Amino acid sequence: MLKTTNEQLGRPTVAEFEKMDKTPLCVVLDNIRSLNNVGSFFRTGDAFAIEKLYLCGITATPPSREIHKTALGAETTVRWEYNKSTVEVIEHLKAEGYTVLAVEQVEGAHMADTFRAEPGGRYAIVFGNEVEGVSQEAVDACDGAIEIPQVGTKHSLNVSVAGGIIIWNFFSQMTR
Repeated sequence: MLKTTNEQLGRPTVAEFEKMDKTPLCVVLDNIRSLNNVGSFFRTGDAFAIEKLYLCGITATPPSREIHKTALGAETTVRWEYNKSTVEVIEHLKAEGYTVLAVEQVEGAHMADTFRAEPGGRYAIVFGNEVEGVSQEAVDACDGAIEIPQVGTKHSLNVSVAGGIIIWNFFSQMTR
């Protein structure tokens, strides 16, 4: 087995990426503390060509050396916007026709392994603080929730790991 080179991967240029069709998915970060986690969301958002990343509350914004260390430049390719209020962003997205889902352990949540995105649907997914999760106020504003089934003792994943799982799940359903 020979590793694939960067040239063989056929990566788009920044200009080509900007013009590409995007996965009809927005990601909302509700008070994420770690700049490394924020950078990871930029990088994952670039990998799966999300429409936009919303940074809310205490979530840090570019330019930032710490975000860049993890994003590796994706903070310049993924469209993003800052808003102090996660709930305002959720309400805006719902008004624009998105189905907004919190990624959280709540009663009535859809399990990620059985959730099916509606063909032609537009989605926004909300990820929460590393300790507190998605705020109750934000959960209340969402249309529903998705939970990642877990069997270990922690029932908790790093928020950027959860982001990779859920964003890939939407990408795999919406683009194939």
